[in-house]
Amino acid sequence: MNDKAIEQQIQAKGLNAPRIKPDDIKANIDGEYYFTAADGVQAAFAQQDELTRLTGAHGELALLTFCVLRLKNGFTVTGESACASPENFDAEIGRRIARENAVAKVWPLMGYELRSKLAEAAAPHPLAGDLSHYPPHQQRVLVEYVELGDKLSKLNGFLETDLFRSLPLAEQERMTVQRGAMGEYHGVLADRIAAFGGEA
Repeated sequence: MNDKAIEQQIQAKGLNAPRIKPDDIKANIDGEYYFTAADGVQAAFAQQDELTRLTGAHGELALLTFCVLRLKNGFTVTGESACASPENFDAEIGRRIARENAVAKVWPLMGYELRSKLAEAAAPHPLAGDLSHYPPHQQRVLVEYVELGDKLSKLNGFLETDLFRSLPLAEQERMTVQRGAMGEYHGVLADRIAAFGGEA
């Protein structure tokens, strides 16, 4: 069963909790590269790699296909496809299998990232408890610190989206400046909170 068929079953059963979808995987890939082991050895020969020259190049290297996927955060994953019988080798099929094997490595990476975000969102904020033992002016600072932190987190998330990248450059720059200013203000509030214990 392929990813599309599985996604259709998930939707049919109404399982709508946050999850990684095939389109999420596709959107997270911004570079694809294909080559065979023979290509790599030829490049090493061209660079005068001593060990490679001593080893030599076996014909079977042309039957081993690699796919390298670059993800939007700069991380890379690889997939391979090895053909046992030279008579069965087909470059297009080799690239497709290598890509499928590379994509299979992206799923757990994105799943881990999503789970981390869900766990972070579910965790109680250290300042979200009872604030009644603080004087009113300190309570206001604590509440402002938490609220500003939430806004800053959402802004940081937005700045990583395709929608942000589609905005005019001038607007992108303004929002980036906004993030910097909010971060500085958040830091000032953190310093004030840290000093609460020293107040008379």
